[in-house]
Amino acid sequence: MTSPRLLTPIPGPKSRDLAARLRRSESPNVTYLANDFPVFWESASACWVTDVDGNVFLDLTAAFGVAGVGHSHPEVVAAIQHQATRLIHGMGDVHPSDVKVSLCERIAQRVPLPSAQVILGLNGGDAIEAALKTAALATKRRGVLAFEGGYHGLSYGALDATFRDDFKAPFRAQLGAFTTHRPYGCSREQIEAALASHEIGAVLVEPIQGRGGIVVPPDGWLAGLRELCTAHGALLIFDEIFTGWGRTGDWFACEHEEVIPDVLCIGKAMGGGLPISACVAGRDVMSAWPISTGEALHTSTFLGNPLACAAALAATDVMARENLPMRAREMGAYFTQQLQALQTSYPNRIAEVRGRGLMLGLKFFSTADSLDLVTRALHSGLIVLPAGDGSVIEFVPPLVITRDEIDCAVGILNHLLQSSR
Repeated sequence: MTSPRLLTPIPGPKSRDLAARLRRSESPNVTYLANDFPVFWESASACWVTDVDGNVFLDLTAAFGVAGVGHSHPEVVAAIQHQATRLIHGMGDVHPSDVKVSLCERIAQRVPLPSAQVILGLNGGDAIEAALKTAALATKRRGVLAFEGGYHGLSYGALDATFRDDFKAPFRAQLGAFTTHRPYGCSREQIEAALASHEIGAVLVEPIQGRGGIVVPPDGWLAGLRELCTAHGALLIFDEIFTGWGRTGDWFACEHEEVIPDVLCIGKAMGGGLPISACVAGRDVMSAWPISTGEALHTSTFLGNPLACAAALAATDVMARENLPMRAREMGAYFTQQLQALQTSYPNRIAEVRGRGLMLGLKFFSTADSLDLVTRALHSGLIVLPAGDGSVIEFVPPLVITRDEIDCAVGILNHLLQSSR
């Protein structure tokens, strides 16, 4: 397809019925439900999503960045189907599956860390929790330096490191309060002062902030963090759950500046659509964990789930064979040009085009303007999400997106902006 297909008003009647049912059965805080939002998905392929009413949308979210190889990639589907006939669930830390071993080996080979070892998880928060525990064991220090605008998850350890107060305030009494925050991209002096005056064992950072608004740090800033962490004996943890696995034009965003962290957290696109993540570190760092004598200090029932491992192996094969990181770089450059042309057409509404690869953002002067455009785009067959304080629309499509699909998306945005002058 090269354009959306809308058969009903958005949301359609079936989506509205499902919204009413969900409101009755799900906690009211989980899913945002309004008269004009959301649609309920039924199926998806590559960059296209079909809702329960048969409407077809162009997806520029990759479902929170997960569908890096595209929705329902045939090879990922085949791997899941094959694995389901063999073993659906194993005993990850007692009697592991063969595919768990294969995935740990594959991750260790792919990441830019020497002698890498892996702790698998189910989602990004799991990977962050494992990284924070690894740092505490390795440095014997409780403190963490993180950055304003950073988002690392909502489990209690990750939540303490996440910056947004609206997420933290209701639970502040139960948080560990071990995190010090500084501005993202701040001066070397500010970072050094924090490292010197607090018991900081880890510096946790996104190489490009995602949910914080698609914020790229100044050139050399990540390298400066690396130098300061080494000087102060702190571990440098890169949260690449969003940026990793090809999203920014390299396999991992840290490779852009050739900065090697001590610990790398990955997830989202790695699983090809199934829930899996990993905390990865060199053998010297991972040796802080004691050898298991029968009870793991950090594990879960579904650790190394065979279906998710099989999907991740298949997705990694696709990404390597099709060189999707390079494709993200090339399509990202084209997408950036088209968005810059859009900015030129609407200089009083669009403040900035930002990002790298296929992790791009359109910054608006007005948050109300941006949020309104997100909803109006949905009603025109385009799925996008806001980021940061809401004034940024993020574009993180599947890495298989084509020029025609990019042209379609920008054409819809241009029409919407033109009609609301």
